[in-house]
Amino acid sequence: MEWAETVSGDVLACWMYRFVRLEAEAVFAEEKTRHLFSMELRSLLTCLVMYVVYAAAKPTEKKERVHHDPQLSNKEHNDQENFDYDHDAFLGQEAAKTFDQLTPEESRERLGIIVGKIDADKDGFVTENELKAWIKKAQKKYIYDNVDRQWKDFDLNSDGMISWEEYKNVTYGTYLDEPDPDDGFSYKQMMSRDERRFRMADTNGDMIASKEEFTAFLHPEEFDYMKEIVVLETMEDIDKNGDGLIDLEEYIGDMYNHEGDSQEPEWVKTEREQFAEFRDKNKDGKMDKEETKDWILPTDYDHAEAEAKHLVYESDADKDGKLTKEEILEKYDLFVGSQVTQYGEALVRHDEF
Repeated sequence: MEWAETVSGDVLACWMYRFVRLEAEAVFAEEKTRHLFSMELRSLLTCLVMYVVYAAAKPTEKKERVHHDPQLSNKEHNDQENFDYDHDAFLGQEAAKTFDQLTPEESRERLGIIVGKIDADKDGFVTENELKAWIKKAQKKYIYDNVDRQWKDFDLNSDGMISWEEYKNVTYGTYLDEPDPDDGFSYKQMMSRDERRFRMADTNGDMIASKEEFTAFLHPEEFDYMKEIVVLETMEDIDKNGDGLIDLEEYIGDMYNHEGDSQEPEWVKTEREQFAEFRDKNKDGKMDKEETKDWILPTDYDHAEAEAKHLVYESDADKDGKLTKEEILEKYDLFVGSQVTQYGEALVRHDEF
């Protein structure tokens, strides 16, 4: 229960629900009975509701809706001392340990293979933008791994695509076949919301998702073209009076439950000030869509871009603004085991990306 208290409400409700759904599908597959599936699903959904209610009811716990880019490392970035920050930035703290398993010769050789993959346009150079894109992709590797694990559960006809009908039948099949009046509204609401998000993720409009589109559906906050749906869903969650805007009380009410507190915690007072001074930019007392987007999807700092600039600066011997394979290998100790090498796994195996 403890971890549930620290997760933001919208993320908790969304991902706990999906976790519950997948667990219930596993039960269904094993037992081969819709009756057991329905019982297990409803039981698990009940537990989910209890988790959400408990987390929301804790009076001084702050709900966090802001989607921050992850820090690349919690270590100090000081290349005069060591390259630990860069290794963590590229690897993650656990995977960075694989660096110690390789000799310098092995590292150079295997890193050379990776350089060719970073060079997206195959012009023989690695640009800052190519390096940034590669780092961002590597940062999302855990997301793609998660989608791979779920894929077979939804791709019922094994055609390498997931249609809306497949997703709907797996996710809501029991309800559609045997609707329960007590569950009807919540299921219909969730299905409608899922369909809208699926349509947004489906870039060609055929309601059949490729793996990239399905990834965007499950993780919309990670894709630029899906950010509008993230904002819309957030506003729907917070906007209690249905006017399409978020006023101060709705903003505070989403973060903080007044029950049981004689006075507001200090952080609530701070949030009231933040709303007035920074969130409500046009000072009309409410947040519109653009103001909400600026709040939950801040774009003030791009860690991957900063690291890409740093790597180019440190490795660009002829100062032409781009890197050759030789320049990268010359600084192999800066790059080795990095996210450009798939969290270090590419340096200890040969099936790179």
